[in-house]
Amino acid sequence: MAHMTLAESVLSGDRLALARLLTHVEGDSPEARAALAELFSYSGRAHLVGITGAPGTGKSSLVNQLALHFRKQEKRVAIVAVDPSSPFTGGAVLGDRVRMRDLSGDAGVFIRSMASRGSLGGLAQTTAAMTLVFDAAGFEIVMIETVGAGQNEVNIARLAHTTVVVEAPGLGDDIQAIKAGILEIADVLAINKADRPGVENTEKALRSMLELAHPTRKKFLHHGRPMIADAAAEAADSRLWIPPICRTVATDGKGVEGLAAAIALHAAHLRSTGGWNLRERERLRSEVEALLREALVRRFHAELSGETFESVIQNIFERKLSPWEAVRTLVNDRQA
Repeated sequence: MAHMTLAESVLSGDRLALARLLTHVEGDSPEARAALAELFSYSGRAHLVGITGAPGTGKSSLVNQLALHFRKQEKRVAIVAVDPSSPFTGGAVLGDRVRMRDLSGDAGVFIRSMASRGSLGGLAQTTAAMTLVFDAAGFEIVMIETVGAGQNEVNIARLAHTTVVVEAPGLGDDIQAIKAGILEIADVLAINKADRPGVENTEKALRSMLELAHPTRKKFLHHGRPMIADAAAEAADSRLWIPPICRTVATDGKGVEGLAAAIALHAAHLRSTGGWNLRERERLRSEVEALLREALVRRFHAELSGETFESVIQNIFERKLSPWEAVRTLVNDRQA
C-alpha cells in the first residue's frame, strides 16, 4: 500500500497528522505549502467566524460556550486562538486550559493556539492557512479568536465570513474598540458580562454608533471595504444587514443560544444575497495578493546583489535619494 501524504492523512481524519500539519503551517515549511495545495480543492465549506474585541471582555469563555453550543447541534468545531504575545507569557496555554475542562476528549473539537511572535503581515496569512486546513479536514465551524482591537485583528477579521465584536460594560470606556474603528468590521455585536452594572449604557452607546455608521454602509461592504459586485448581484440585495446586539454572560452560558442564532442568521443572509460568494472571492483575492507580494520581494532580493541594495539604502540615509525614487530606479533597472 502506498504511503499516505500528510494531506491525505488529514483528510482521513487523523488528528495527529492534523496537529503536525498545523505546526508545519506555522513554520511556513515546504511540506506545509505542498499540503495546502493538495487540500485547497477540499476547502470552501466551513463557516469562518472571527471573534475579536478588547482584552478583558471574556472572549475565551464566550468562544468556549459557543463551541459547546455548536457541538450540541452536532457540528464539528475548530478554534484558532491567536495570541498576540509570545507563547511564554502563558496566554495561549492558559486560554487552552480553560477550554480543556469542557471540551477535552471531544473528537469533534480541535483547539489550536498560535502566537504572532511579533509578525504583523504574516500572521493573517498563517491564520488563513490554518483555517483552510480545518475547513478541508471537515470542521463546519472555524472560530478565529483574537486578542485586542488593532490593525492585526482587523486583518484577521477580514478572513471571516462573520465577525463578532465582543464588548463588556465597565472597562473604563463605554466602547473600547471604537477607537480602532473595529465597529466597521462587526457583523454581530456581543455585550458579554451583561450581568454587570452599566450594560444599558454600553448597549445605548453601541446603538448610537451603529445608527451613525448605518447610512454610510454601502451594499456589499466587506468589513468596511467596498467590494466589486456586478449589477445583478447588487440588485439581489434589497436588504442591508444591521449588526444585531446580543447580551451574554459566558460564565453561565446565558444568551449564548441567541448569539449563535445571530451568527447563523448572518450566514443565511450572506448566502441568500450573494454576499457569501463575494466575501469568499475578496478573501481569496487578498490572499493571492499577499502571496504575490511575498514572492516578488523574495525574487527581487534573489536577483539583486546585497551590496547594490545596501548602497541604495546608504544613499537614502544620506538624503541623496528619496525612497520613492529609489524604488522607481530599482524596479526600472530590473525590467530593463
